[in-house]
Amino acid sequence: MAAFDDLIAALPAWPTILGVHLLLIVVPASAAFLALWVWKGNPLRGRKIQPGYAPSHAIRREVFYSLQTAFIFALNGVFIYVAMAKGWSLTYTEVADYGWAYAVFSLAATIVLHDAYFYWTHRLMHHPRLFDRFHRLHHESHSPSPWAAYAFAPLEAVIQALFLTILIFVLPLHVMVIYLFMAHMIVRNVIGHSGFEFFPRGTPAHAVFGLLTTNTHHDLHHSATGSNYGLYFTWWDRLAGTEHPRYREVFDRVTGGREGPAAPSSGAAVTWTPAASANESPGLRRRAPAP
Repeated sequence: MAAFDDLIAALPAWPTILGVHLLLIVVPASAAFLALWVWKGNPLRGRKIQPGYAPSHAIRREVFYSLQTAFIFALNGVFIYVAMAKGWSLTYTEVADYGWAYAVFSLAATIVLHDAYFYWTHRLMHHPRLFDRFHRLHHESHSPSPWAAYAFAPLEAVIQALFLTILIFVLPLHVMVIYLFMAHMIVRNVIGHSGFEFFPRGTPAHAVFGLLTTNTHHDLHHSATGSNYGLYFTWWDRLAGTEHPRYREVFDRVTGGREGPAAPSSGAAVTWTPAASANESPGLRRRAPAP
């Protein structure tokens, strides 16, 4: 019960932790939304991945659930705060304890490990028995805006928050590394849900930069689910055979310099359908238009 008492005693720190999480989510999402979805001078307007924009009621839903996610992340942050204060975790505050080289390594390792955690938990949440309860809400953003990045159902928000909670007991992490990781995670996620392609033409085919997920990579996951589960890197999708077969083709069309968006399949409409079998994730499929 002592651990529970420590958590209760730490609750006064929750408003500050909540404020940090709100800033980390609201500032990048608001900036990307205003720059890409509101500003008429958006220089990437010719790189819209899907036709059109999400309606206002969908944006309001994304904002609401993003703020809810910030609350859940902050509650988890209270536990992390207590674990660090009580010395239960492997976190540290003096860079000299492990050196700068290790600090850089630990940041890179955290990003790589998070990508693996995200891929496999994300893919698991697409199982028909889990999808409705954990992940369907996120996929209501068929054409996601930057606010969709953290529009999670409560159970999915808990799953996403647990990664860092687990890691601080496994890998020594400097406090600065934790904040840098969180900033990287949120910025990459917001950009990936922006609806516009930032990466230069030819990125997916590049030997090195092709290992990074582009915005088109994740957008395809929303518009034609059942593929592209990775967060930062493409290697798990490639190794597991879950990369969208037309990913490079769609990316090339989006970045081809033509005016207007490029849809994943010409003349196709999007519809929400249930899984056809126990081995198929429910979600969005491409449906040919009626003749």
